Amino acid sequence: MALVLLVVVGHAWTLLPQTELNARLYDFLYAWHMPAFLVVTGYLSRSFTWERTRLVRLVSTVAVPYVLFEAAMAVFRVHVGGEELDDLWRDPHWPMWFLAALFFWRLLTPVFRPLRGGLPLAVAVSLAGGLWATDTLDLARVMGFLPFFVLGLKMTPERWERLRRPAAKAAGVVVLLAVWALSAHTDRWAATEWLYYRARYDELAASDTEAFLIRAVLLAVGVAGALAFLALVPRRGGWFARMGAWTLVVYLFHGFAVKGALYAGYADLAARFPVGSLVLTSVLGAGLALLLAWRPVATRLEPLVDPVGAVQRRLEHAHALREAAIEAEVLADAVDQATSAREPAPAGQ
Repeated sequence: MALVLLVVVGHAWTLLPQTELNARLYDFLYAWHMPAFLVVTGYLSRSFTWERTRLVRLVSTVAVPYVLFEAAMAVFRVHVGGEELDDLWRDPHWPMWFLAALFFWRLLTPVFRPLRGGLPLAVAVSLAGGLWATDTLDLARVMGFLPFFVLGLKMTPERWERLRRPAAKAAGVVVLLAVWALSAHTDRWAATEWLYYRARYDELAASDTEAFLIRAVLLAVGVAGALAFLALVPRRGGWFARMGAWTLVVYLFHGFAVKGALYAGYADLAARFPVGSLVLTSVLGAGLALLLAWRPVATRLEPLVDPVGAVQRRLEHAHALREAAIEAEVLADAVDQATSAREPAPAGQ
């Protein structure tokens, strides 16, 4: 829940003016928050196999929402925002790339999870991916972010437990402070575009050798920052933790609010108050995430996120009601028969 809240806040920051502070905060966050999000995603995907039921579930919970929300976002951006979009579904539009990437990562899970040397292989794929990756289904990000997902696949309860140690928490503070210090100089050696893992190296004006080195450094920073953040997040439960059950609802719906604010002229208003708009936008972004994950709201939006599952649950509920009605009718007949058998025969018989 903390990570998806940061996703919303980070996207809300795109509405802010490009001040030095805003740019630094953005680069700091994007250096590690998506890597951390993908580490957790990988860990929660460890049980995926190529069994028929799992594959059907992958289609219904990832592919179907991608098709629906990609179309919905495109309609919203074209007819509300007046934008021009091409390649619907082939080239995922913001922020639907995650669903397209998740589909492929889940399919790769049975390959990478048991594979010794899977993480170094994923790093090699990420480094090489920038040479030729295309926008088709955001394969550039599929390959670029792959090491973080595979790291999550390799995590175990014992390894998570190590992050709870006081030494790990202290190291986490140091690491995040170091990333913050590094973010002051990011644009000198790597533009913000590098943090998206979506562009080919030749589009970033870097030689292959320079590009390999820059991406390798970013991968290392991403892993260190992700583990540092995860070490510092409290492990206790509570209302905030329970909101994490609605992560996909938050992710898929927040984009409409952010784009809507852009179309309404929020960016122009924010430019007039650079400092105040940073605070206000951060608060509003966090509030939006909490609102979407609030159970009364999330439960009403969830059928749109998982329409196939919603229909199945309705059918199962209706079937259960029919079965209960039949059982009640059978029980009532049995009671009537038993009552009739115990009644005394009428006089004279």
